[in-house]
Formats: sequence, C-alpha cells, structure tokens
Amino acid sequence: MPSQIPDPTAPPATRMADQLAPTEAHAMRQRAEATLKQQLATSHNAQDHSTEGVLRALHELQVHQIELEMQNDELRRMQDTLETSRADYTALYDQAPVGYVTLNDSGQMLRANQTAASLLGLSCQAMLGAPLHQFIHRDDQDTYYLLRQRRQTQQKLSAELRLKRADGSFFWARLMATQAQDEAGAAQLRMVLFDISERIAAQEQLFLAASVFSQAREGIMITNTRGQIVNVNAAFTHITGYSRDEVLHQRPSMLSSGRQNATFYTAMWHDILNKGHWYGEIWNRRKNGEVYAELQTITTVRDAKGTATHYVALFSDITSFKASQTRLEHSAHYDLLTNLPNRALLADRLRQDMAQAQRHDVLLAVAYVDLDSFKAVNDEYGHETGDRLLVALSNRMKEVMREGDTLARIGGDEFVAVLTDLVDTAGCLPMLHRLLAAANQSFLIDGLTLQVSASLGVTFYPQTEAMEPDQLLRQADQAMYQAKQTGKNHYHLFDAVHDRSVRGHHEGLERIRLALASGELVLHYQPKVNMRSGLVVGAEALIRWQHPDHGLLLPLAFLPLMETDPLAIEVGEWVIATALTQITLWQAQGLELQVSVNVGAQQLQQPNFVDRLRSLLQAHPGMDPGKLTLEMLETSALQDIGYASQVIEDCQKMGVAFALDDFGTGYSSLTYLKRLRVSTIKIDQSFVRNMLDDPQDRSILEGVISLARAFNREVIAEGVETIAHGSLLLQLGCDLAQGYGIARPMPADTLPAWVSSWQPDAAWSPATAVAQAYI
Repeated sequence: MPSQIPDPTAPPATRMADQLAPTEAHAMRQRAEATLKQQLATSHNAQDHSTEGVLRALHELQVHQIELEMQNDELRRMQDTLETSRADYTALYDQAPVGYVTLNDSGQMLRANQTAASLLGLSCQAMLGAPLHQFIHRDDQDTYYLLRQRRQTQQKLSAELRLKRADGSFFWARLMATQAQDEAGAAQLRMVLFDISERIAAQEQLFLAASVFSQAREGIMITNTRGQIVNVNAAFTHITGYSRDEVLHQRPSMLSSGRQNATFYTAMWHDILNKGHWYGEIWNRRKNGEVYAELQTITTVRDAKGTATHYVALFSDITSFKASQTRLEHSAHYDLLTNLPNRALLADRLRQDMAQAQRHDVLLAVAYVDLDSFKAVNDEYGHETGDRLLVALSNRMKEVMREGDTLARIGGDEFVAVLTDLVDTAGCLPMLHRLLAAANQSFLIDGLTLQVSASLGVTFYPQTEAMEPDQLLRQADQAMYQAKQTGKNHYHLFDAVHDRSVRGHHEGLERIRLALASGELVLHYQPKVNMRSGLVVGAEALIRWQHPDHGLLLPLAFLPLMETDPLAIEVGEWVIATALTQITLWQAQGLELQVSVNVGAQQLQQPNFVDRLRSLLQAHPGMDPGKLTLEMLETSALQDIGYASQVIEDCQKMGVAFALDDFGTGYSSLTYLKRLRVSTIKIDQSFVRNMLDDPQDRSILEGVISLARAFNREVIAEGVETIAHGSLLLQLGCDLAQGYGIARPMPADTLPAWVSSWQPDAAWSPATAVAQAYI
C-alpha cells in the first residue's frame, strides 16, 4: 500500500497529518525522517533487522510516531497561543474605552463589557438579560426604536440619546450598532456605547454663546490683535447702522466721533494691555453721522498659553439715558416752572460767591423776595394763571439783574437774589429798587392785567461772625418779614447786632435749661441769726450754677436771662422742691431750721401758683410746712396787689409764711403793707451797707424798723458785712440779720456743722449793746 494514502486505521497522528496541508505534511515528514535517522545512527540494534520489509514497516511506524509527537507539541503550542489570545481579547474587550453590548433580536443584553457596565452604574452580571430600552430616557425611546428598526436595512445604525444610570442620573451617549448572527444563526445586534456628555455640554455652551452673540441687545465687536474687526453681531448693526460686511477687516476707529482726544485712548489702551479690560463711556458716530453715547466694556481674550488673541467690545447705546440724566440733573438744580435755579443750586452758588467775596474782600447781598398778594391772584384766577404770572415776573426780575448775579426760586412765590461784588451795603440799593419796580409792574396774562408787589429782606456777607449759606437765608427771611410788617413794596436790611443779641439770649436760655436737666443747678444756704440771743433762726436758699467750664456762677450771671421766660417758673419750682427735700433731710438729722426761698414775679403771678405749691408740699409729707418761708419782692407784689394778697392768705392757710424782700426799694406804702399780710420784712442791703456813713440810710432803717413794729411784723436786715453793722442794728432794735459779716452762703452739707459751732461776736452781747447805747 502506498505510504502517502492515509490508512483509515492509522494512528491519530497519521490522520492528523493527512489533514495537514500537503506542503506542511511534507515538511513534517522530512523532519520526522531526519529525526529517525539521527536515532538509528545512535542505536546499536539497527542491524538486527534482517529483512527489508520489516525494516521498511518499522521505519514507517517510527516516522509516524515521531510525526504524532511533533503534531501533539504543535497542538499544545497552538492551544497556549489561543488561550493567550483569548485572555488578551477578554481584557481588551472589558477594558476598552467604549462600551460594548450584544443584544438578541428582542433587545435583551446577552453580553456587556466592563466599560458599558460602569457607564450604567451596574455590574456586567446585572445587565445580562435586561432590555436596553429600560435604560433609555423616555423622551429618547422613539430614537432607539427607529435605530432597531433600521437593522433590517443597510442604513447607518447610529443614534445619540440619553441613558439612565443606576442612581437615576442621565448622560448623553452615542450608539453605533452592527447586525450579526450567533453560531446557531440567530440575529444579534452588537452595539458600541460612547459617553458624549462633555461634547453635548460643549455644544450647548457653544450654542448658548452663539445665541448670546446673535441675540444680545448689546452690540458686540470682536477684533484681532492687529486691530481689525473680525466679527460683529446684529445689535452692532442696529446701533451703528453698519452691516457686518461693511465693517469686516476695518478698524474700530471708523466709528470715532472725534469727541475723545488722544489722551483718552492712551489711557484706555493702558488699561486693556495692563489690566486686561477697560470700562467706561465713549461717544461714537453712527453710519448716518449721528453722534451717540456708549457704555462700553473691552476685554482681552487669551489662549491657553496666556497670549492675547482677540479683543471683545461689548457696548450699549446710552444716548437716551444720557439725555434723561441731563434732564434729571437740570430738574435737580432748576425750578421746573420758571427755569430759575432752585434751592439746591442756590446753596451751591451762594457758597461759591461767599468764598469769592472773602478772597476779593468785597460784599455780597442776599435778598429774600416774597410776592405780596400773589395768593389772591391764585384764588381768583386759578393756579394756571398764577403760574404764568410767576414765569413773566421771574423773567422781568432776571432782566433787571446784573450778569453774575443769581435769581433763584425757592418756593411758591418766594425768590432769592444774590448780588455780588458790592463795595459797601449802599451799593445794592439801586438793584433792590429795580427788583421792587420789576415786581410791581403790571402783566397782561390771558387778557387779564395783573399786578403784584414784593417785600424784600436783605442781609450781607461777610459778617463779624462766621456764616453758613442757610444762616444768611434765615437772616434775609427774617428781614423780609420785617419789610412786610412795615407795608408792601418795601425792603428791610437785616440788623446783625440785634440778631446776635436775640440769639445770645436764646442760646443762654437753652444752656440754663440744659443745666437744670443735667443737675448743674445747686442751692447754697446763708444762715439767718439773732445777733442778740446768738440763735440761728433760719437760712435763705440761694441758687448757684455749678458750670462745668466756668465754675460756680452767682444768680446775676444767669437769672436775668430768664426773668420773662417760662423757664423762670420751672427753675423756681425746682428751687422750692429742692429746699423742701433739704428741710426734710435736716429734720432727719435733728436740725430744725426755717428755710426761705425767693419767688419771682412771673412764678407768683401764675393762676395755679397755690395749687402747684400744694402739690410740692404733698410730695414731702414728712416735712412741716411751717419750716418754709416764701420771699417775694415788693415790686412783684405791687403788680397785682389784690392777687398777691390772696396768694399770701391761701399759703398761710397751708402753714407757709411770706416775707417781703428788699423792702424800701419800692413804693413802701402803708396801705400796701397793710394789705400784704407778710410775717417778715427784709430791709434791703443797700440801706444796711451805707448806714454807718449815710445819715439818710440810717434814718430809713429807723423808719422801716418802726414801721415793722407798728404793723407787728418781724424785721430782718440783709447785707450785714461787719461787726459794726450788727452793733448799730442792735442799737436800732433790729435783732435778726444775715450777711457776709455773719456767714457766706454755703453748701447744704456744711451748714449743720456751722450751726453747731457759731457764736455771736462779743460786741453783740447784751452788756456791750447797753454800753454802746450810752456812748
């Protein structure tokens, strides 16, 4: 049998060799024979075979055996290579940068790689058997359906849609499908999944940017770094009038209006080159030649390396806004009806004119103009007619004023004229007369002849005191009211000296009111003694002002300021209340003293004086009212002696005594003394002070003392400054006294110690007094 025809019973190696390609089988046969020859050459038993047939059969068997072994080795190598290739394929399949999914004809997933599983947030095992459509956004289901429908055609199988992750979030994916069959011939669909979320987001950003560029209401112009326009949007064309084709490759300077100089553009480019941007207002020119205002921002665009590539200018047309702003600024400084400066602009100009007057050592006058009888025109003919009259009148007054002077309207029918560069106050008089004459002229308004006049109040600057514009206006306003009181069609010059006096008085009152509120007012007490017995019989409460800057002020420094002001009543009640409190405190310490308090004429003349005193006493229930004495001036009582007499009687019913202070300085009528049932008469210190040298004063003292005895009144002398004064008073029969010769007024807390230690002078002893009487 020929050796090249395979035996059906031959060993598997032979059968495998038969299956090999002729060239490969021949090559393997040659290698096998070569191997056998090498083996026979080394075998010692090769010569044992005797017959050629046996040798040939043996040779053939050995060759087939070697072929079989070589084929087995080759199969093992091929198996290893196959396993390695399969492992590499699996790793490449699972770790591919895109997802792979195999679907059956029903759309269920038969296989998926790890990338696909990661995209969906699942494991590969969880994906097997699941239909792919359950991971597709509901709005994209139709897209997926159409993709699967096209698998029967030769059309391109791809789509972009949103897939749902296991956590419920969505991402954009691109699906690319290929039709295939499995080993059994069943139809399959092999898909590749690309995550295109970043590309979709970038596309959306580009679309948004394109939409903004094309639809923005602001004009946008893009230039390269050579200054050439490379793109503009529709708003640019709308604002400038130039189409895109007309401006491409042109320079932005084609829009220049010429209003900005080279310095402006140098500063602009300095900011662009150094800061990367510029922002500001600029005036440009439209295609039709119209100049318009822009609010513009220029920004530098840089590449990834930071190199400038383009400049983007974003601008808005603010011409209407600028016009409105101009109108608003005008209305903020000018009267809408007369177009004269208003109060705000007047204040600014007045401040400037005041500074100018100071620098050039000249005067300016501020004239407050108020129209007389203008209200009657409004009431009779209506506000529209009145407004027309105001316009005509303001124009007339403005005409008679000089260049550089200001006429402003600050109210309905009120104007202010500022007259500058005056050499003296008389220099403004001709202009004041012209203003009055202009205001007094008749005007023909809607067929009506209307005529009013004006009252002018005038003040001047500079003054001896520093002035603010509003102070000058107030002064002129005050003077204007004085002019109205003297009659219409007049002017009045402000009296700065009188005003300072009035203001000083007002400021003084306010300072006293503050002192009262802040506890700066205090009471000092001057003892009253019986010089003959040596007893301290009482004390007079005297007001003082403990001023934080000026120290302790006596009454004459501040009481005259409020003599006619209601503040005097407040202070008077405070003095009574404070004295009552002090009496209560001394009583608690065992010191029983009669305390007298001065009551001013205004306080005494109050209709409710007695009721107010009763309320003050009730506020101190532990105090004996008999310890309080009210001292009133003789002149105060005589203003209404009937009322004063009734007050004294009502107060005595409450236990409060009255004393007549400074007796001898008024009328000192016996009739008055009879009607005023006071318990004590106080001799004025002016008579006591001079009685040692003036016989007339001594005679007055003797008369007053005798009069007091005749009317059964207690008498006390004020102003006892020396021992001699006290001695003479004792000789005249006046035992009670007070004055610096006895004690000065002292704080309340020092009086108890003084009372316990005081002793009358030896010259006032009874024996000495008797001896003196015979000298």
